Amino acid sequence: MSADTADASAAALPNPMTAKRRDLALRIVVPFATVAVLVAVWALYVKLSGVAPYILPGPSAVAAAFISDWGTLAPALWVTTKITLMSLLLALVGGVGFAVFLVQSRWIEIAFYPLAVILQVTPIVAISPLILIYAPSTQVALLICAFLVAFFPILSNMVQGLKSVDHNLINLFELYGASRWQTLLYLKLPAAQPYFMTGLRIGGGLALIAAVVAEFAAGSAGAGSGLAFRLLEAQYRMNIPRLFAALLMLSLLGVAIFAITSFISWLSLHRWHESSLKREN
Repeated sequence: MSADTADASAAALPNPMTAKRRDLALRIVVPFATVAVLVAVWALYVKLSGVAPYILPGPSAVAAAFISDWGTLAPALWVTTKITLMSLLLALVGGVGFAVFLVQSRWIEIAFYPLAVILQVTPIVAISPLILIYAPSTQVALLICAFLVAFFPILSNMVQGLKSVDHNLINLFELYGASRWQTLLYLKLPAAQPYFMTGLRIGGGLALIAAVVAEFAAGSAGAGSGLAFRLLEAQYRMNIPRLFAALLMLSLLGVAIFAITSFISWLSLHRWHESSLKREN
């Protein structure tokens, strides 16, 4: 093969960096283009149908409410965000710690895992009145409610990950005289990392949902209330643009939590786990 032919063949091969940039651009442009089209359809429908603003406001009315009511909605957004993140942090610590405790013995798992299942399947709205009675404050009650909802997915995924370790590797650790804690630290916890990241992504979304539902159930009001109260307030006052603006805030908060947890998962797994590696063929 001549040098010119080799150069031509090399030029014909796709550039990996160019393909990667094109893929990244598509991942960014396509979702934004889809949202833009949906917003345009929404605005066009409101304009052509002549629907009343108190039934369905247009995007411009929602944007105006988002700006004009920022002083009211922003503190509520911070309250909801704080409860969500604190409950997620507690669920991470509690879920991982309880999962490690459960896998230490088959008898421990049989005794205590059903209790976690009972807490999970019991509707949080049903037990929230009891939590409100026994909790020292409404904010603590909201935190407990959000924690209970986010706790079980993290626990369940972590237990599954710790129990999914290759038995041959466990036998190898035992052959070399590794202690139980060395096996946990250097084998089981790293092997369970993909399962933990899945629980983290699920728990992040559920913590936000639980924080809003708990506030609905608690009926909290006043200056220290979250976005759930602002939603109800806008509904009672028929201020539908503000209601849509609060919903938009909640949606953006949920997207931000999912994006952050997905990025953390990618940072942890992209160098070694198959779920984050790109196929070469």
